[in-house]
Amino acid sequence: MKHLILPLTLLAASPAFAAGGPFLSLRNTNFVVLIAFLVFIAILLWAKVPAKLGGMLDARAMQIKAELDEAKALREEARALLSSYEKKQKDVQEQSDRIVAQAKEEALAAAKQAKEDLKASIARRLAAAEDQIASAEAGALRQVREKAVSVAIAAATDILAKQTTAEAASASIDEAIAQVEAKLH
Repeated sequence: MKHLILPLTLLAASPAFAAGGPFLSLRNTNFVVLIAFLVFIAILLWAKVPAKLGGMLDARAMQIKAELDEAKALREEARALLSSYEKKQKDVQEQSDRIVAQAKEEALAAAKQAKEDLKASIARRLAAAEDQIASAEAGALRQVREKAVSVAIAAATDILAKQTTAEAASASIDEAIAQVEAKLH
């Protein structure tokens, strides 16, 4: 019950009940406000304000719809652009992967070729060194033989000189001369 007291008190104290006198009198403020309101509505209708407001609202609605359509078109265009960029990025990534793989293959092939070239170079140098060693050995053997021959000749000359007398030497010279004459004729 206490809840109803406040709304009833406010309703009883409203300005509608403050006006006194007959309702259809110009002294009644409620009646004057009603007539002013009806005249205001009539002026609004005569000036076609509701149609103009409707037209303005329709124009605004069309403008909003056009903006929404444009936004949708831009969104679709952005999606298409995004997908094309993603595809391009994927293609570039694949191409870079192929380039890297090809570079690795070429590097491995170059390394393999370099190893083979190094082995061949080492083999050539080893063969050249072996040839130089063989040549040096042959030269050393030749020098040793020549030295041995010269030493042997010198030793034989000394031995023969000590063992041979002057008569035996002249007989041996005469015999050699005779052999030479016999071979020449």
